[in-house]
Amino acid sequence: MASAPQVPADDHTHSEWSWDAHAGSMAGSCARAVELGLPAIAFTEHVDATRWVLADRSREELVRDRHLVGEDGRFDPPPLDVDRYLASVDDCRARFPQLAILTGVELGEPHRFRDRIAPLLASGGFERVLGSLHSVEFHGLPWLVDDAMSSDGPEDATQEAVLRSYLGEAAAMVADLPDEVQVLAHIDYPLRGWRGPFDPAAYEEPFRHVLTTLAASGRALEVSTRVPLAPEIVAWWREVGGRAVSFASDAHEPSAVGHGFAAAAEMVEGSGFRRDRHPHGFWHR
Repeated sequence: MASAPQVPADDHTHSEWSWDAHAGSMAGSCARAVELGLPAIAFTEHVDATRWVLADRSREELVRDRHLVGEDGRFDPPPLDVDRYLASVDDCRARFPQLAILTGVELGEPHRFRDRIAPLLASGGFERVLGSLHSVEFHGLPWLVDDAMSSDGPEDATQEAVLRSYLGEAAAMVADLPDEVQVLAHIDYPLRGWRGPFDPAAYEEPFRHVLTTLAASGRALEVSTRVPLAPEIVAWWREVGGRAVSFASDAHEPSAVGHGFAAAAEMVEGSGFRRDRHPHGFWHR
């Protein structure tokens, strides 16, 4: 009998088919996954619809790199080229037969655009479907979290205010996700721009609210290594009845695939979750 894989599958990566993966390469990421001994990789490309308010720095970058800004200065999300994306997956499956390669999408704020994404989900062509939140509302406008926390953000958008707003909206999103969504991505997304030390205990109540809502939905919690998820959050997930976790590098280039997975797997096992018998399955308690 083959031994269990030493590292989990990477259930959240991006390739050249995601609008923000400037250095993305599906083939390169597959090669990196094989090098690391990952049992599987999922390419969960961005599907966004929210027209975020952008700070000057982000606006200039999007105009320069991808022309993704509308005349009003807000983000203009591009569609996913599904046919070419799926063709790329087929090509990589042929080139890397030793690796399980899963199709997927990362749906940004899907609770706000259920009708718009329904045809995409109805196609049934995606094996990993993530629900994610990238924006918070200030003064009635949806600000990209990264920009809200910057010096160019709203005056009242302290990092504490952004995190609490984010967690409140995340709970509302989880309560209204399409049935096809399997995983809540990066519950701690605002921490990517956090300045100074972070104490999870100071935000235990709003984190637990999101986790309790997620557990009741039967979905999995993503353990992202982009910023290592605090062990306290995984422990709270188990305490509120969460049954499953997935692992995510949120890689946007091949070198980031599987980053930090050994430590994350050890932490998750310490919280009482175990490997699935299928190499690309979620870990369960």
